[in-house]
Amino acid sequence: MTEHAPGREDAAALPGAAPANTWRAVAPPRSRRGPRRCVRCRQPAVVELPGQRTAFCPPCYLHHVRQKVARTMAEGHMLRRGERAVVAVSGGKDSLCLWDVLATAAEADATDEAPPLLEAPPAGVYLDLGIGEYSARSRETVERFAEARGLPLHVVAVAEELGAGIPEAARSGARSACGVCGLSKRHLLNRFALAEGYDVVLTGHNLDDEAAVLLGNVLQWDLEQLRRQRPVLEGRPGLVRRAKPLVRTTEWETAAYCVVAGIDYVVEECPMAEGNRHLVYKDLLARLEDRAPGIRSAFHRGFLRRLQPLLEDQLGEQSLAGLQPCARCGAPTTGEVCAFCRVAERLAARREAGDGAEPLSAGAGPRPPAGPPPSRTG
Repeated sequence: MTEHAPGREDAAALPGAAPANTWRAVAPPRSRRGPRRCVRCRQPAVVELPGQRTAFCPPCYLHHVRQKVARTMAEGHMLRRGERAVVAVSGGKDSLCLWDVLATAAEADATDEAPPLLEAPPAGVYLDLGIGEYSARSRETVERFAEARGLPLHVVAVAEELGAGIPEAARSGARSACGVCGLSKRHLLNRFALAEGYDVVLTGHNLDDEAAVLLGNVLQWDLEQLRRQRPVLEGRPGLVRRAKPLVRTTEWETAAYCVVAGIDYVVEECPMAEGNRHLVYKDLLARLEDRAPGIRSAFHRGFLRRLQPLLEDQLGEQSLAGLQPCARCGAPTTGEVCAFCRVAERLAARREAGDGAEPLSAGAGPRPPAGPPPSRTG
């Protein structure tokens, strides 16, 4: 069954659904067999999941997604009781869906007699990438979401930490836009979590994302990236644990969750991502999924069960052996200076040479972490 992303009128047609999203609503595909019943309560279904051969009414669909995320986190040991978690939020459907699911779980735990998994709704951290109106709109969406639910939100500006926003950093030639963006996100999220005492950073990477990355890594036979591609990256000195609770949840499912739950989110792709091969891989897998529902999940699940453990056994110790603290910021790296600090130094050098870049923000540039430099690992 073909998945589609129609306009607001489709969201308005969902019985019991909240008002349509500000930019675009995503409605579930219509069944070719006519009306279906919710598999949980037998009420008329409005959300159908062909790959899972299920259909749900609005309340049961929200329950389904929340239970799926809870199972994924429990089976992956992503969060232990009493730990502090922070959610990386961008304003898109995936991260806001995840934040809402976890906030709802914390409220449910508070009324349960069992010890709570989350002692309080988790905080969110938003990285302002400095991408013009796109970043301004994303930040506004995240702030509005947090304020409406009373959730704590932290904002980290990439320009203040790196010395420039993503567009300016990409123009320096140090890396591509997506390359410097990914590098900055990993570095700054880890730095923030260390400084604030969080035990784990939870990100909104969904099944579509992970399957597309897997396809790209297989096509390149990048064994080290394949080894590292798993739902949980355990922490070690200088690195906070990172986990992906939506790894079994599709992009379409998170969009439908936001529509049914009435969550406003930014729909458009990042303007800096044009031409990114990751989007090509996602499109290819979506076409396969349309012809063979469930194939995307089978592809990713099979890798995690059969190949990834073998790569970990063969390459795991080797990859950790060369880590040492960065001479500038103390973050673990394989060289003397980490990649983030090298990009920051290149930007600073361009400005000193009068190469047309904007002046540094006050306090910009790489900063050492709050605590002592991490010890050498491996």
